[in-house]
Amino acid sequence: MAATDAPGGDSSTPPAEEDTGRDAPGQAPDAPEEAPAARRWCWGTRLLVASTAVWTVLLALHVLLIGRWWPWLIVETTPPLTVVVVPVLLLVLVPFATPVRRRLSAVLVLLLLAGAYVADFGWTGTTAGSSRGTEVKVFAWSTDYWQMASDDKEAFYAFLRRQDADVYLLHEYLNWNYSNRDEQKKCTSPVRIDDSARLRAEFPGYRLLVQGELLTLSRLPVVAAPNQQVPATGDDWYWKGAKAQRTDIRVGRRTVSFYNVHLPIRFRPCDIRYGLDRFYQAGREQGDWWIREYRKLRADLGRNPHPAVVAGDFNAAWMNLYSLGAGTRPHNPSGSLFPALSWPACEGSCSLPRSWRALPQLWRFDWLFTTEDLAVSGYHLRGGEALSDHSAQKIRVVVPDQVFS
Repeated sequence: MAATDAPGGDSSTPPAEEDTGRDAPGQAPDAPEEAPAARRWCWGTRLLVASTAVWTVLLALHVLLIGRWWPWLIVETTPPLTVVVVPVLLLVLVPFATPVRRRLSAVLVLLLLAGAYVADFGWTGTTAGSSRGTEVKVFAWSTDYWQMASDDKEAFYAFLRRQDADVYLLHEYLNWNYSNRDEQKKCTSPVRIDDSARLRAEFPGYRLLVQGELLTLSRLPVVAAPNQQVPATGDDWYWKGAKAQRTDIRVGRRTVSFYNVHLPIRFRPCDIRYGLDRFYQAGREQGDWWIREYRKLRADLGRNPHPAVVAGDFNAAWMNLYSLGAGTRPHNPSGSLFPALSWPACEGSCSLPRSWRALPQLWRFDWLFTTEDLAVSGYHLRGGEALSDHSAQKIRVVVPDQVFS
């Protein structure tokens, strides 16, 4: 007799195992899913992070090395706006760096703020005179080799007369020989001029003082003109003469020293025509020359017991990071949150085509410093662009009243 079937199913078929949701003994657990590819740094993210790191190092080196290592003078030819433009461009790309965009954004915002501070964004710099005293109107300007290439000297002198300044601090009172390309003549050579008869006719009642290529005019009493001798041999009056002219002038009841400054250029691309060796040598010579004249100016200010106004063409776009000592402070023109600009073409060119003057101004070489006991009630850096490659400095200084000791 056949065996009876088990109730509810075939005895030959094993019952199905219940799924308990746990792995059977000895069975390996499921392997974890692979990390999503989005979490990996793509080459673009790596490049952006590397660029941020390089820019951080460059900005730090710029602040640390400026004025201390002459090869860095080449880097100083970079327009100050660069320290703001670079972090802004990197910030635009940050959204594409998904894994690090928050941290990278924070770093770049800090670099942007640091660059804005270094480049003088938002700094007005003038000190409206809280002290009562005598106001002096000062006009400082680089005259483009005394309008050598201009056929309209009448417009040149008319522009100067319109300023009606008490003190004129004028630079490049000379002509220039561009035809001389002898290596020993520093690419080209200076030509001394004497326009004193015309100056006395145009500015009656002014005292005329000349030191090499520097010219100071004053209708206030001149007390002294120290250290204004220049070498008399050949063109040493230019190459070896001092680049800061000091004139002590009576203002009210005080004596104030006015420094007319035109420091040498520090980097000349034209020297590359003589080869890399000459280019390197000339760069070092120009850098050393600038540093020597800068230190002479600092030293004279340190010995000077009088309050001082220091203005002119420093041929340095980052002069705000330098210090003249003696309690001096730099000033920025009023009326703008953006840094002042006064020069439209690259530093160190041996000649500047007039067509370049239509280019935007990207550098500031013209600066104003005063000692702390003087107030600057007005300061504008504009005018004269049609007559020179530099904007003019129009300054109002308040000299507090004080009895002579």
